[in-house]
Amino acid sequence: KQWYQRRVRGDIEKEKQNAMFVFVSDVWLDQPAVLNKLKTMFTGYSKVPPFAFVFFGNFTSDQCHRDTVSKMRAGFKALSDILSSYPTLCSDSHFLFIPGRQDPGPGPVLPRPALPASIVEPVTRKLTHAHMCSNPVRVQYCSQEMVLFRENLINKMCRHCIKFPQRNEELHVHLAKTLLSQGHLAPLPLHAMPVYWSHDHALRLYPIPDVVVVADKYDAFSVSASDCLMFNPGSFPKSNFSFKVYLPAQKKIENCEIAA
Repeated sequence: KQWYQRRVRGDIEKEKQNAMFVFVSDVWLDQPAVLNKLKTMFTGYSKVPPFAFVFFGNFTSDQCHRDTVSKMRAGFKALSDILSSYPTLCSDSHFLFIPGRQDPGPGPVLPRPALPASIVEPVTRKLTHAHMCSNPVRVQYCSQEMVLFRENLINKMCRHCIKFPQRNEELHVHLAKTLLSQGHLAPLPLHAMPVYWSHDHALRLYPIPDVVVVADKYDAFSVSASDCLMFNPGSFPKSNFSFKVYLPAQKKIENCEIAA
């Protein structure tokens, strides 16, 4: 039965050649420039809705402080107003929101819970398929398992590494091999990356998934190792509004950028 289900899922996956996941990190909803670029993105995809938009935090450009909640709620209200002009996207596409370290939550401990419902209410009322996710979160699409994680891992790994790579361009390769070899998204001491012990299983990478997305403020990258595709979409506002699109049927990544 399981073999038959996997085969059916694989057939469905191949039939949906145009299905795509759009990954955007550091969606600063308090910045007008970011909202304008998101509007441009939605306009471009309005006639061919992606299967899913995956928005990673942080959802504000500042450190978390007493005004963060009100700024985030205003930002999600602005996003809701923009989406109201694109009814096809609102009804057909899935929207995943994954919190970052600076978003309201229980501090730096992993895994992080989803964003509070009181903050994201303007968007959840507008969208048919709005998903407020934990960080990290696992997504099953047909035959493929994806692990989506928002954390600035490369800087942390460099600070705690025993032998630093000789060339900076190899950092993302070392990151991918380390995470997959350790089978864990947080292969560091607890003082560096605190983890809730009862939820440690949410950070494990065994069995190795098909896709791992590590949304990091480091430069965008993609690398394949151990039959797993790992990539970083990069910071949307800090990389000339670039993002990545994943095509599951082809297991292919496309680099995209919104022109000025």
